[in-house]
Amino acid sequence: MAKRFHALFVTALLATLPAASALAQAPNTQAPSAQAPNVQAPDVRPPDGTEPKVDPTPEPKIAPPEPKIGPNPEPKLVEPPANLPRPQTGDSKINIDKLFEALKIAPTEESAKYVENRIWALWLAAGGDTSNLLMGRVKTAMEKKELDLALKLLNAIIDLKPEFVEAWNRRATVFFNNKDYVSAIADIREVLVREPRHFGALSGLGTIMQELGDDKAALEAYRRALAVHPKLDKVPELVKKLTEKVEGREI
Repeated sequence: MAKRFHALFVTALLATLPAASALAQAPNTQAPSAQAPNVQAPDVRPPDGTEPKVDPTPEPKIAPPEPKIGPNPEPKLVEPPANLPRPQTGDSKINIDKLFEALKIAPTEESAKYVENRIWALWLAAGGDTSNLLMGRVKTAMEKKELDLALKLLNAIIDLKPEFVEAWNRRATVFFNNKDYVSAIADIREVLVREPRHFGALSGLGTIMQELGDDKAALEAYRRALAVHPKLDKVPELVKKLTEKVEGREI
């Protein structure tokens, strides 16, 4: 009912517009005595008789301050998580080959992460008791930012067991943290000679090449990492951005 009344009111109002327009255009035929008296505007001048000052320019609107954006976080190489499952028993090579097969076809990020952690566990267990004990001390030293001590320990592990892949990979991380990119790349190559599927070393190589400004080499390294581990954390996004930057957008 209210809507109908509103519609009728608008229709009636519109109908009066032509008439109002005609009245506005018609000459004024009323007698002079019928005109409204001339009312003067009140005097708003100050008591001293001076004219009031009017500032013709409005006050500028002050825009709110833009939010501050902090610096980009420091790049980091991929490292094994703090808590790993117990490594599988049996032939470690057969076990790790099966895990890499499962990693390629993992349907979800959660299942891929589960397989990834089992691979890390096998890599770390390959050093043996003495190397693992020293690796524990390396981890503590790195957490305390005692990089010189971590480097000395890793040198000792590699001298003791040069086939221990994870010692080379961890030393590459120490070199990277010291901004010694040349030594870090050299150790990553040692890792990939012994384990070409090491997704941590491959993604680390991509990070270093980005730091050095070689986006093409970084993209190649990231793609190699994804070929092994399609759901590696953050790497698919990096590949997408670098592909657009290096190769351009697809038409």
